[in-house]
Amino acid sequence: MSTDQAPAEAEDDAPEPKRGFRFPSALTVLAIVTIVVWALAFAIPAGEYRRGEDGKPVAGSYHHTDSPEDFVQRLNDLFLSPVNGLYGIKDAQSGQVAPDNVGDLYGSAAVFLFVLAIGAFITVVFATGALDRGIARLAHRLRTRGAVLIVAIMTVFSILGSVEGFAEETLGFYGLIVPLMLALGYDRMVATGTIILGAGVGVLCSTVNPFATGVASSAAGISLGDGIVLRLLMLVVLTAVTILYVVRYARRVKADPSRSLVGFLPGDHEQADVAATGDEPQALTGTHKVVLVAVTITFVFMIFSIIPWAQVLTGDADATPYGWELDWSFAQLAALFIVAAVIVGVAARLGEKKLAETIIQGAADFVSPALIIMLARGVTVIMNNAQVTDTVLHSMEGAVSDTSSAVFGVLIFGVNLPLAFLIPSTSGHATLAMPILAPLADFADVPRALVVTAWQAASGWMNLWVPTTAVIMGGVSLAKVGYNQYLRFAAPLLAILFVLVCAFVALGAGLS
Repeated sequence: MSTDQAPAEAEDDAPEPKRGFRFPSALTVLAIVTIVVWALAFAIPAGEYRRGEDGKPVAGSYHHTDSPEDFVQRLNDLFLSPVNGLYGIKDAQSGQVAPDNVGDLYGSAAVFLFVLAIGAFITVVFATGALDRGIARLAHRLRTRGAVLIVAIMTVFSILGSVEGFAEETLGFYGLIVPLMLALGYDRMVATGTIILGAGVGVLCSTVNPFATGVASSAAGISLGDGIVLRLLMLVVLTAVTILYVVRYARRVKADPSRSLVGFLPGDHEQADVAATGDEPQALTGTHKVVLVAVTITFVFMIFSIIPWAQVLTGDADATPYGWELDWSFAQLAALFIVAAVIVGVAARLGEKKLAETIIQGAADFVSPALIIMLARGVTVIMNNAQVTDTVLHSMEGAVSDTSSAVFGVLIFGVNLPLAFLIPSTSGHATLAMPILAPLADFADVPRALVVTAWQAASGWMNLWVPTTAVIMGGVSLAKVGYNQYLRFAAPLLAILFVLVCAFVALGAGLS
């Protein structure tokens, strides 16, 4: 699930990090960002926009204001930033956020609970063994049809990446897929590309990924379903391009092993023989099939519940919702995944004690991304209370006000690339950047959903190669290929995806 959390089984397989300099964790980066932003707020003049009836800033209405806080109040904001980031309340009159105010929830409590709920659900699904065995069965069944196997695995991984941020979970599949690819006459880079790029392109084109699209949409103040048509089109095209790229390399290596970028290690051929003649994985039981159906229904229903169908089917952004539209948000989705976790656990006959323990463990495993969201939201509270958010927004307004909508979409994509390197956590990156970036769409007269799409594409593109993610460094280590070799292999594809993303966001902006 994006770059925020890895399940226990993946962590067990991941290699131990080497001693020396290590890039700080997302929590540490955000703690540093909190202090830096708090200090910078003293140098940035306070100001605000006039807001319209819809709450959006009115272009050209920015004006300076007197600072609303003294030093002690700002020190209190720094002290309470994590608390405000979770359940701070925004006062309707003053606009200040504090935990004991009366007004609207400004903190990320709803998203926080949603992350814990989906963590519980995913962990219960893995505890049943249905997903692992299903992929193992698929790989074994297609073991004599190399290209079909690559297409199948990458398609499944891409879909999982798009709907639930399937990323670190892939670390557990190297022990299965590497020997299978060797058995088919391919090299270790084919296995690496199949796994990393398959899931990674899905995350890049997230449709309803709660850790990317969900968090970003919440921070932008829009529905999770806004912009889903463009994201679905991107998913189909970019996944197809990525699969063709890996298949093309695989066929080249099979036809001429000397063209392999990584060569073959001693014992690779013996390992391949074992994989080719190995016993067939255990068959899916009736229980496993029920679990897989339940998982499919859950995600399909989630997609149905959040899509603004009237807008999608009519093309009118102001269309009156159909009577059967659910218009669900994070509160309902959190409840959905909690209920679904219980249903899957009961269907798999985990037993009351194990089901309860698994749900608790799943929520505990996902506390890290939830805390990241909370800390990032706390940074925006500091900026809000010091009334510098609009000042920062005003400084960026001039950069986009004279650009075309197509250029605006590409600029948003480019601006987020360095941020994605510093904060590889998709949820933390979204919560931190979206409150400033989303209103820029109002000035450029494009949907805020386009900002979400451009942002998550930037985050996903960077996380296909940056060495600050466990998916990349753990993956190449488990596959026993060099990071430099992986970069050489992936570089042409990264350039192709870069161009395609720019084209899609430009097209989306132009058609909006």
